[in-house]
Amino acid sequence: MRTNSFLLAILAIMGSSCDLNLPTKDEGLVDVDSSAAFGPQRVVAVPDSSRPDRTRQLDTAVIRPGQVIDTRNTKPGDLVTFAKTQIGVPYLYGSTDPSKGFDCSGFITYVFNHFGIAVPRSSIDFTNVGKTIAANEARPGDLILFTGTDSTEQLVGHMGIIVDNSDSLRFIHSTSGKAYGVTITPLNAYYQSRYVKTVRVFPF
Repeated sequence: MRTNSFLLAILAIMGSSCDLNLPTKDEGLVDVDSSAAFGPQRVVAVPDSSRPDRTRQLDTAVIRPGQVIDTRNTKPGDLVTFAKTQIGVPYLYGSTDPSKGFDCSGFITYVFNHFGIAVPRSSIDFTNVGKTIAANEARPGDLILFTGTDSTEQLVGHMGIIVDNSDSLRFIHSTSGKAYGVTITPLNAYYQSRYVKTVRVFPF
């Protein structure tokens, strides 16, 4: 408890917490994306034998905030299909390791790195990445950004990958809420209240 209190105090002082959310009726638990407190970094990930050889690596590929994401001719549909294979992986603060769990940006990092695509490590660092598009124009593979659960705090604090926008907009993400792990969620009233923007990183 003392360690958690100390970390929360640091994040509050820095004022740029990523997924540092207060418990709510809808979410139930605190979402925390650990990377925000420390900025862009290289974090250790366990090699995944299912990855193509070119992307099997110990270091997770990370880029600075605002850099252009090189999607390496990856098809957005392939990325979404792979992301869905992680459904049910539990939520784990600070992790990019599917054998243990993911926080929100850890999930994004792992999915993109599977295809050799380097991305920022924290959700707040996606604030100025990609092209901002209207939510009704979103396609599978686009990213959706949210604030933390405190709607008075307008910094990005959570994110997911759009999986469908036909009858309704749905996204896949790792949440510490009721699902407590990787799940697909509709853009319901709760998430609409936290919505910041939708961004495109793939050259459709």
